[in-house]
Amino acid sequence: MDANHAGHMDAIYRSQRHIYDLTRKYYLLGRDALIEGLAPPPGGTVIEIGCGTGRNLIAAAKAWPDARYFGIDISEAMLETARESVAKAGLSDKIMLAQGDATAFDAQALFGVARFDRVFQSYTLSMIPDWKGALREGASKVAPGGRLDIVDFGQQERLPAAFKAMLFAWLAKFDVTPRAELKPTVCQIAADTGLTASFATLRKGYAWSARLARED
Repeated sequence: MDANHAGHMDAIYRSQRHIYDLTRKYYLLGRDALIEGLAPPPGGTVIEIGCGTGRNLIAAAKAWPDARYFGIDISEAMLETARESVAKAGLSDKIMLAQGDATAFDAQALFGVARFDRVFQSYTLSMIPDWKGALREGASKVAPGGRLDIVDFGQQERLPAAFKAMLFAWLAKFDVTPRAELKPTVCQIAADTGLTASFATLRKGYAWSARLARED
């Protein structure tokens, strides 16, 4: 695990974690659509890489109650909040959490599951220095017939330039960098690993979504 990055994330979120979900719901767009479309198979496995406060996993477990859920995050501070939230929601028996580095983690050792029917990364790649490594790691955790779903900030390509400049400057204060090379990277990983890639722009490019699917 990258101890420096873990410490940095803890420093950022040690206080913010208490208001994170309240504030982020207004601009982390596309998360709920991703959750609504997860459709894991009955008894299937779902992992969120970079699960933060656990908000998405709780929503997914409520929407798709027949699956088993797992989450990793590099920030122990965020995981503390996630564990509290999961317990409060009465889902401790359905959602399992562990500290892990998105760029390299042993899911079998952490959870007893090596690959998952659904993997998702929601607004995490823009915060991970080695985001391409995290994307490849996520793709490697997809089981046969499964898929990796991604949503993150786009390049605001059909929005006013002034809005983009303001948003990117504000995001930079939190070490968030929207990844301009997301689409070609997704396509390259698909080509390298035999997965099928798809990509979509949301809300005039405010957010981007992508999917990497593995055949049975």
